[in-house]
Amino acid sequence: MAKEIKTEILINAAPEKIWAVLTDFDNYPNWNPFIKSITGDIAVGNRITARLEPPEAKGMTFKPKILTYEINKEFRWLGHLLFPGLFDGEHKFELIDNGNGTATFRQSEKFKGILVPLFKKMLDINTTNGFNLMNKRLKELAEKK
Repeated sequence: MAKEIKTEILINAAPEKIWAVLTDFDNYPNWNPFIKSITGDIAVGNRITARLEPPEAKGMTFKPKILTYEINKEFRWLGHLLFPGLFDGEHKFELIDNGNGTATFRQSEKFKGILVPLFKKMLDINTTNGFNLMNKRLKELAEKK
């Protein structure tokens, strides 16, 4: 079973400004309503610790592996609930430079595993709301800087 959530928002700022806010992980507890913390050595192949708290849902901490970290463009990781195949999530932050001083920020996640059907309602509502809230706050901060 698989499921994907995709969100995007237009931000009136250069990708470099947005990236600076997005990757200032020490500040996540101060502004990010969805991802409360990311800690660890940020490099492809490394594992980090991420704390996600979707609105009106139980939060979870997991240790995803970084798949892509391309400055001002893309940050992607793959996490698992307990062990691979049960409930896996490939999370992606993507910045598309629109060439006019704006950028499109895309946040998406592909879920796979035997437990995905059990989490469908939570993913459709709480996780999607969390993505949108984070996108909105990222926009506010990047446009303010």
